[in-house]
Amino acid sequence: MLSPKRTRFRKQHRGRMKGIAYRGNHICFGRYALQALEPAWITSRQIEAGRRAMSRNVRRGGQIWVRIFPDKPVTVRPTETRMGSGKGSPEYWVAVVKPGKILYEMGGVAENIARKAISIAASKMPIRTQFIISG
Repeated sequence: MLSPKRTRFRKQHRGRMKGIAYRGNHICFGRYALQALEPAWITSRQIEAGRRAMSRNVRRGGQIWVRIFPDKPVTVRPTETRMGSGKGSPEYWVAVVKPGKILYEMGGVAENIARKAISIAASKMPIRTQFIISG
């Protein structure tokens, strides 16, 4: 799974997901892309599942770029713990995704293959997404 090598702080505030993505919202590397339409936290497992699904589908052809990275730790308290006694320990990592953010890019394949592979990856995501072509 993806996770940062080191972070400055072990635990982070949850924050709020307001507004739209102003950075990372246009295609840079490939020709086809998967774009988020809703705000969400996408876990490292979901990112990896989408990447695997795409690479299995295109087999040896084409190139895939993952444009999001899970750099936010999510803490979980042990079950049946009383109130107080501090924040839980970091359990997994998430990428904060706002509407408009590019999740994956693909190049070097035909459009129908890319569309199929990206739709499979989209089914692994917890949000609504759209397939876009750089023009």
